[in-house]
Amino acid sequence: MTVYVFDGTMDGLLTAVFDAFLLKEQPEQLLAEGDVLPLFCDHTYHVTTDEEKAQRVWAGLEKKLPCEALRLISVSWLSELRELNTPLFLYICKVFRQGDISRNFADADVLAVTNIARRVLHEQLRMKQFIRFQKAKDGTYLGVVSPDHNVLPTIIAHFQDRFNDQPWLIYDAKRHYGYYYGASPNPSKGREDVIRVTFEDESAVPFDLRNGKMDAEVLSDDDQLLQNLWRTYFKAICIKERMNPRKQLQDMPRRYWKYMTEKN
Repeated sequence: MTVYVFDGTMDGLLTAVFDAFLLKEQPEQLLAEGDVLPLFCDHTYHVTTDEEKAQRVWAGLEKKLPCEALRLISVSWLSELRELNTPLFLYICKVFRQGDISRNFADADVLAVTNIARRVLHEQLRMKQFIRFQKAKDGTYLGVVSPDHNVLPTIIAHFQDRFNDQPWLIYDAKRHYGYYYGASPNPSKGREDVIRVTFEDESAVPFDLRNGKMDAEVLSDDDQLLQNLWRTYFKAICIKERMNPRKQLQDMPRRYWKYMTEKN
């Protein structure tokens, strides 16, 4: 068995595809550094990530696959699942040997990549539904999340379109980065750019990453009142005779509750 080992980046994976064809090999597995090697491993090749090689492979994919297939490949990578590495690597290798196989769901690798991409897209939808904002005294709205998959880059355009008249920060507490949008003081000049932000010392930020709560000294005067009103409304519309905890958990998984106003 031949196994390739890469650095866990997308460029590294695409470089592995390039090297496999250059060396005229077809490894059975692509593992990230630190993964346990299979028991019967005859040959191990360590991939050195090369951005130029990666760009050439991606350019080749753009010629062979439709836009939707390319999008699903990119989306699947946001899953951050190690179980994706081998199927995605083999899928891309097969594209260069067989052409567009993106609709061949009888192929185990195509099916695996597609199913993982669908899981990411499902979480993307839930993030749009479940983000709750708090307003700071300076008018900035804060939303803290910690999704299973790295979906934050895929939802920012949605909030930029929907809340383009107010400044906001959406922060991924699990991955320690976020995006800040400063509303344009003159909308006729177009939208402001979204800026990727990180904090050198998260313990010094004026909000609690465990539950997304803003510190009292920076929370706007009326936001606590609005939070209480929202909780009251949420309880008021609940029909006790029709309560279905199992269905609620299906629609609103417990892992999202810690950042949701109505559940705290």
